[in-house]
Amino acid sequence: MDAQNNNYAKIDNYIERLLQGSTPDAPLWNIESIRGGKTPHWNYIDGCMITALLCANEITGEEKYVDFAEKFIDYYVFEDGSIRGYTLENYNLDDVNEGRVLFDLYKKTGKEKYKRAIFQLYEQLHNQPRTKTGNFWHKAIYPNQIWLDGLYMAQVFYVRFQKEFMDGDYSDTLSQFCNVRKYMFDEQKKLYYHGIDCSKKAFWADKETGCSGNFWLRAIGWFSVALIDIIDYVDDENTKNELCGIFREAMEGILQYADVQTGMFYQVVDCAGKEGNYLETSGSSMIAYAMMKGARLGVLDKKYAEAGKKAFDGICEKYLTINGDGELNLGGICLVAGLGPEKNRRRDGSYAYYISEPVVENDAKGVAPFVLCYMEVKRNGLWA
Repeated sequence: MDAQNNNYAKIDNYIERLLQGSTPDAPLWNIESIRGGKTPHWNYIDGCMITALLCANEITGEEKYVDFAEKFIDYYVFEDGSIRGYTLENYNLDDVNEGRVLFDLYKKTGKEKYKRAIFQLYEQLHNQPRTKTGNFWHKAIYPNQIWLDGLYMAQVFYVRFQKEFMDGDYSDTLSQFCNVRKYMFDEQKKLYYHGIDCSKKAFWADKETGCSGNFWLRAIGWFSVALIDIIDYVDDENTKNELCGIFREAMEGILQYADVQTGMFYQVVDCAGKEGNYLETSGSSMIAYAMMKGARLGVLDKKYAEAGKKAFDGICEKYLTINGDGELNLGGICLVAGLGPEKNRRRDGSYAYYISEPVVENDAKGVAPFVLCYMEVKRNGLWA
């Protein structure tokens, strides 16, 4: 697709095709479930997409996005607030992410089942195991581990719960971000490691620092989006100011690794030009969204809006393609990446591991932040 011509209107048709071809039990954008033949269940991938659709409603005013979101979520949330395919005892932070859409749907519809589900997910966080630093474990199967992914999965929901149903005390969230900055930020590279094992026992963990070995783009993307979304929600100035400082530093750090031609970022961020590395869509979209939103909120200089827009256009030009049926497809998306567990030693955090994961089209981990970028382009007046 020729970004030079700003032919963005076709993106609306792309989003519409995904909606028309999706049902709650079989969304086109959940490639992991499609490939794995998984039973429909509450999951963060759908949560990302529904979040993007609610944003689309906010920007465009088109009710079709809310209608779709409500029907989709109603399939998973029962009248008593229980959730299809959700198990609290897994203490999986990924499972909290989709809960953020419940706040908006509850406000729009008044359905009490959404509120009940919110409180059930909060119960998980209330009892979530913690590292010695006070951070949430990423999952029960990943003891003592903090992943950047988890800051997005849990903390946006956590902040919204504190703001809307409790006393607005964000000190726990702030402490968890500050710990990540203290223990997972590389002062030389100005980048964040994907994960840390605070016990330093995991096979992938550095024996001195506990950190994983590389800088995975999407993990930094999750972290960046979490920060700017939370900054948008919090109403305590001291908390906001501290988070803004962490966010600005992270954006300044990663911007130096942007590809000169496309504005995008590499799967392993600091290894441009290394064999097998590639410009990756999901993480680039997340960083672009965070930069554009950060500039819009006045947290970042306007040069970051320009950098985010350049990355968005780069994605359009490189990875938004038209197939033989005239349909758009969004490529360049890393399907999944993680660290361990012990029985899966392939996931060792090495460079070779990150570039070995499948690259797919139309997965919501890429599509959702791409849609968020698209909405920021419209909102920021960058639409052409």
